[in-house]
Amino acid sequence: MVSSEHRYVIVGAGPAGLQLSYYLQQHGADYLTLESGDEPGGFFRRFPRHRRLISLNKVHTDSADPEIRLRWDWNSLLNDSPDLLFPRFSDEYLPAADDLVRYLAEFQRVHQLNIRFGTTVERITRTDDGFTVSTDRGDVRARCLVVATGWGRPFVPAIKGIEHAIGYEDMVVDPTAYDGQRVLIIGKGNSAFETASAILGRASMVHLASRQPLRLAWNTKHPGDVRGQYGAILDSYQFKTLHSVLDCTIDEIRPVDGRFRVSITYTHAQGETAELDYHTVLRCTGFRMDTALFDETSRPDMVRDGRMPGLRPDWQSSNVDDLYFAGTIAQARDAKHASSPFIDGFRYNLRTFTRILRERYDGVPLSYATTPADAVSLTKLMLDRVNWSSALWTQFEYLCDVFVRDDATGDIHHYEDLPEDYAVERFAAATQWYTLALRWGRDDYGDVFAIDRHPTPDRARESAFIHPVIRRYRGAELVAEQHLLEDLLAEWRRPDRHVEPLVEFLTGDLTTGS
Repeated sequence: MVSSEHRYVIVGAGPAGLQLSYYLQQHGADYLTLESGDEPGGFFRRFPRHRRLISLNKVHTDSADPEIRLRWDWNSLLNDSPDLLFPRFSDEYLPAADDLVRYLAEFQRVHQLNIRFGTTVERITRTDDGFTVSTDRGDVRARCLVVATGWGRPFVPAIKGIEHAIGYEDMVVDPTAYDGQRVLIIGKGNSAFETASAILGRASMVHLASRQPLRLAWNTKHPGDVRGQYGAILDSYQFKTLHSVLDCTIDEIRPVDGRFRVSITYTHAQGETAELDYHTVLRCTGFRMDTALFDETSRPDMVRDGRMPGLRPDWQSSNVDDLYFAGTIAQARDAKHASSPFIDGFRYNLRTFTRILRERYDGVPLSYATTPADAVSLTKLMLDRVNWSSALWTQFEYLCDVFVRDDATGDIHHYEDLPEDYAVERFAAATQWYTLALRWGRDDYGDVFAIDRHPTPDRARESAFIHPVIRRYRGAELVAEQHLLEDLLAEWRRPDRHVEPLVEFLTGDLTTGS
């Protein structure tokens, strides 16, 4: 029995499902969102386990401009209601997960999005003209299917005896339960450090172990790597408290005399092995997307140890046409780089994604503005964008503005917030076009807090902090690149450092038109 048919069907009403539903509703699109729970944001009702988010909520800023303030508001969904922003729900810099749950519920209440709650998707089948989504309340037909389910199940590494480890999703969160215990935590991501921080003062020994070295967010510039608020465990390691961070392969976990004996091989010790005893082993190795919903006609190819789907530049499945992914699972194009796994990143991705969907399925051309091909006015436009846009700020090195010269008129067509790999594919036939993005610079310094700087425009390419970069393309070929000098306050308007170098870069190109 077919209960309904829609051009767009979204599976999942977490933050990404809500954001995409909002955009489609604003455009009057024919959509339906399916959610198994009775309310939105089910993941955040359980995770993170210790109920504190790592997404920043910087309420107090120097700017009153709502767009600029979004640069440091990592939890709000984009919408046209000035009162429906996350800082109205919490003023904590690192807010509680329960406040996000309240916010998401209020977002749904205010906007009355077309979400069918209490509906469990059981099977997704590809058809000639789209998909059949089988649910416990009947079948739903979709021309275009967007999966925004988030993480569906834990990622369990292939370790002999891993069944003896208690998963992050099931572990006891009361710190007193670990009093006096030797605890091994498998993993070195934020869930592992969240757990270690909670029990640090109760356990006699906490070891965090994985094959890969620790990735600190202040070094990698990726907000999903280990954050500074978990520094106490690193202090404890260096101050010889027997709490440790181990780079090793875990070869086996086995029960011995009421404890667990763990065999390891150290990564940096020429193959040295050891056997260590623990009272408790906790698995904090992250999550993966659940693919059980897909039958053989619709099953997507998976990447990164099978955790997430492979994507084309437009967020479409790499192997299934008309199947798209949204939210934290749609990060394969910039994994471990920009903020696509988080609300502050994918909210902008989804704004662009909606425009791409509308062009493909509703015949609405991708919007652009037209500006004269004049170096001075184009410089002003570009600098206005990098000084104001929260999308370019948050989605550095991924989203960019695109400026394409129209060969017929000589004017410039300005497209906002496109993934650069998508732009390269889309404008491969254009003879002259540019991208504008914010990028980090060199990373050859030893100490991120003691970087030697070269504050002259001719050495802007050596900037280490985030700064504007303009790239010139001829078709799909990158032919030139202009860096503008970094600035402590992220204000790129100085005539000698920013304006004049960019005008000079653009003048020759726009004059020749080649």
